[in-house]
Amino acid sequence: MGIWYQESVGETWDGTDCSFAVAVLSLPLQREMEQHNITAEEPHSLLTSTHDVLLLDVRQPLDLLACPEIIPGAHWIPPKEVLEKPSLVPKEKEGVVYCTCPGEKTSRAVLHRALTMHFPRINFLKGGLAAWKAKDDPVEPYREVSHLYTPSVAAR
Repeated sequence: MGIWYQESVGETWDGTDCSFAVAVLSLPLQREMEQHNITAEEPHSLLTSTHDVLLLDVRQPLDLLACPEIIPGAHWIPPKEVLEKPSLVPKEKEGVVYCTCPGEKTSRAVLHRALTMHFPRINFLKGGLAAWKAKDDPVEPYREVSHLYTPSVAAR
């Protein structure tokens, strides 16, 4: 089992912070997580097949603003929300998460949370969005409104 703690894992390609909860993992859990990584070719195959696959973009809000592109069919969910409410990821669906953090840190944190909650059908995209784009797979502009700040006190 992993132990959660807050860690700054560096900066993304555009200089924005990529901090979030990460886990100190046992060797068996590390091995299990590595079995859940897929290459950029695999999501394309899954998405064009008859499988019902949920593709989740789990980038930090600032990363999404810096690079407002998304894989067609993907849904953006802030990683904090997924880590706090894993029920946002359907347990019965096959899923792929991706991000733009170095070493897929955010995707790995989401995957770890999903695996500890017994969601075995979740994978992470090795290389993230950059690997997808490197294969010349399509991306589209992200058009949804994202909220970077949610006040904790009601507006006056």
